[in-house]
Amino acid sequence: MHPGPRGTGAAVSPDFFPLFDRFPALRRIPRVRLCELPSPVQAVDLGNDRVVWIKRDDLNAPECGGNKARSLEFLLGGLKEGDSVITMGGAGSTHVLSTAVHAARIGVKAEARRWRQEMNPVAGLVSERVTRMLGRPPGRSASLALLRARCSALLRKVRHIPVGGSTPVGVLGHVNAGLELAAQIERGDLPLPDRIVLPLASGGTSAGLLLGLKIAGLDIEVVGARVGPRLFVNRHAVIRLAHRTRALIRSVAGEDPGDVGGSRFRIVQNVYGGAYGRPLPAALQAANILQESAGIRLDDTYSAKAWVAALDESRSAGSPVLFLLTFDARCLTN
Repeated sequence: MHPGPRGTGAAVSPDFFPLFDRFPALRRIPRVRLCELPSPVQAVDLGNDRVVWIKRDDLNAPECGGNKARSLEFLLGGLKEGDSVITMGGAGSTHVLSTAVHAARIGVKAEARRWRQEMNPVAGLVSERVTRMLGRPPGRSASLALLRARCSALLRKVRHIPVGGSTPVGVLGHVNAGLELAAQIERGDLPLPDRIVLPLASGGTSAGLLLGLKIAGLDIEVVGARVGPRLFVNRHAVIRLAHRTRALIRSVAGEDPGDVGGSRFRIVQNVYGGAYGRPLPAALQAANILQESAGIRLDDTYSAKAWVAALDESRSAGSPVLFLLTFDARCLTN
């Protein structure tokens, strides 16, 4: 038997947001509460004295949780019922789906410009749900979709959210995740991990974690499992985004959260599989291990590839490895 999730927030305040406790002036930045934090942590026993801890961000919201829900608390902040938002992504983009779901929760109209990608079964389900919700099928060209989304935002009163929602404002949600994790470690919900493994695409989650862990004073390595093309998914992009988020905090709070540097950030390159959305053969077996041992379902685009990396890392780490689960399978059943 595997232990269930722990640290679900029973002993903390209804709106657990340590970033605001650390930098109270950041409360001036509009935020809409979409998540129920902290997300729980769970140990998965893989046998042979090997345990991987999981940060269950798939459970961080009542519906369609995951890493995007954290950033959308800020990206949708300040919008009123009847306002509009536009974003973009691949046909099976979980960011687009999360934006549509959470915008609807607060009465905001969502639009999306999508483009075709290499598909897998979960990406197909995501694409079908987005099409049902937003009524616009994906087009052929990513460049044309990006241009049309930008023009719509300029010509009409529509808030524009870039690909993946990875802007300094959106990254604040992931800075908070780093501080949230620090609080859970201090409370004893999980041991201090040697490293955190997560999917790496638009880079907002990794950038926020790096900054949050820096603020918390925790020496934990962030390991991004690259799931997109190297031209866009690389070390420079992540560190630059972390620096821009640092500058945002400094400008609003009047206090410098500190230099991220990047010495505690590493990218795993061998789980990409050759194309965004293309299933990785090794990931199917790895995902089945987690499904059978903990009842957790992964997706082929992001989390299954990162789980392969987490299993590899757990064989060499000197102390526990933490896997950040950014995909919520519940999104596929509604």
